[in-house]
Amino acid sequence: MSILVVGSVALDYLETPHGIMKNALGGSATFVSISASYLSQPVRFVGIVGGDFPEEHIGYFQSRGIDLEGLVRVPEGKTFSWGGRYHEDMNNRDTLYTELGVFETFSPEIPDIWKASEFIVLGNIHPILQLHVLDQISSPRYIICDTMNLWIDISREDLLRTIARVDALILNDQEAKMLTGLSNVIAAGKHILTLGPEHVVIKKGEHGALLMSRDRIFSAPAFPLDAIKDPTGAGDSFAGGFAGWLSRTNDTSFENLKRAVICGSTMASFCVEQFSIEGLRDLSAEAIAERYLAFHDLAAFELPEKL
Repeated sequence: MSILVVGSVALDYLETPHGIMKNALGGSATFVSISASYLSQPVRFVGIVGGDFPEEHIGYFQSRGIDLEGLVRVPEGKTFSWGGRYHEDMNNRDTLYTELGVFETFSPEIPDIWKASEFIVLGNIHPILQLHVLDQISSPRYIICDTMNLWIDISREDLLRTIARVDALILNDQEAKMLTGLSNVIAAGKHILTLGPEHVVIKKGEHGALLMSRDRIFSAPAFPLDAIKDPTGAGDSFAGGFAGWLSRTNDTSFENLKRAVICGSTMASFCVEQFSIEGLRDLSAEAIAERYLAFHDLAAFELPEKL
């Protein structure tokens, strides 16, 4: 089954306690697409870059089997860039700069042959752009949407319109609380489900993730890592793994969504081990399977004969 990914592409400046990386390949569409490509094909990429975007990155996307028909290249423009400095605990960061470049005029246009794509991932872009994408899609099998606190703050009504049209909303615990005005994450998740989506995934960083439907809840652990070098792109890698598994299996039952959450967490765990996309760059199917099974072992236990 096909996956259509729409979002940002970036050349970032990253500073963490583990080092500095300049012109790091980033952006929501980047991480979603690469992560999803390990689990399902074809992955269709819609984004925009400037003339400064390195050809080596284009080559890498293509080597992963990612279709770039929807990637707009503006030779005279500059690629979107974000600079960030992470604190010692890696849970907080300071934005050093944001340079929109060609992304400022981005209006995603879906190639006609892609308008029947089955699985849609709306990366973390303005809700109006997400709605514009949805207006172009014919009959999607499942729509996944990511968002952030900025859009909750400055474009709430547009975001609510988007949420009402998607099947799954992915956001972190602070964003869920901010969106709903509720301090309890479970209550926040239940409220989000009344806004339209069938499922909500609430990411809790080092504490794992929650998957919720109207009558069921699944709690997944985070993979225990000795060191996290760069958390940038972890959430998008999660979304890519989540979408990739659903596309691979063509099964959106709650039981399979639980497996998709673990796939998403697996891909995110690889992402944070290195800067930029380096943790995802050359993964083997065996490495992904091994870590997926390790996730199962983290939470699996046998019930006693009698409680």
